[in-house]
Amino acid sequence: MRSVVVLSAVLLALALIGPLLAPHAPTAIDIPNRLSAPDADHWLGTDALGRDIMSRLLHGAKWTIGIAFLISLVGLLVGTLIGLVAALGGRVMDWVCMRTTDTFLAFPDLVAAVVIAGVLGAGTGSLIFALTITGWMRYARVARGIGLSLQNRGYVVQARLAGLSALAIARWHYIPALLPSLTVVWTGMFARAILGISALGFLGFGVQPPMPEWGSMLLDARIHMRSTPLQMIWPGLAVVCSVLAINLAGDALRDALAQNDDQIP
Repeated sequence: MRSVVVLSAVLLALALIGPLLAPHAPTAIDIPNRLSAPDADHWLGTDALGRDIMSRLLHGAKWTIGIAFLISLVGLLVGTLIGLVAALGGRVMDWVCMRTTDTFLAFPDLVAAVVIAGVLGAGTGSLIFALTITGWMRYARVARGIGLSLQNRGYVVQARLAGLSALAIARWHYIPALLPSLTVVWTGMFARAILGISALGFLGFGVQPPMPEWGSMLLDARIHMRSTPLQMIWPGLAVVCSVLAINLAGDALRDALAQNDDQIP
């Protein structure tokens, strides 16, 4: 759990203070210095319009990491709510919630997000909606499974016999039991959200120019991939390193939780 908290803090700090560390304005055009190699003034070089790549990467973190965190958090809340309703609402609600979840799971999430973003039009709002509406189902599955496993536990049965409402039982017994597993799921979905944002940005459905975003930076650099490959390498490395760090933190958290479960008598 500590690794996830530290990683989240680091990534959020990068998204929040990254723009403050940028040495240049991300949209400042300098045509005489276009496609320049890394030097003392432009540590990572410049793009086709002479814009500083390092500054654009730092500003892009605000969009890529910030939006991914928002999408994964909203998906966590929505999916957990639907999963708890399915577990506590009886057979009819369980059937309705799970058939809805299965319907969404039947479509590949990235393909569905591209279709939704294409219908709604390119833009940040469409991007957030498309990735949120296709990213809550795994939370619902986990929440529902754990919720059903807790129904016959002694402390839950006693709470029900004592007259506690379903909301109170969920608040005091279900949610604390759900948090460890949902946190592991959240790390994976956070990483998938970064990939989804970058993929939609590369396809032109994400954050629109001139604002920098890692996927859109890859889109802008593809034309010069042969002559100046560093333009694509830097934003690609930013995406890969962020996703790898999140997945490693998720694996560490999963292993820590597994060890704790083995130590329980």
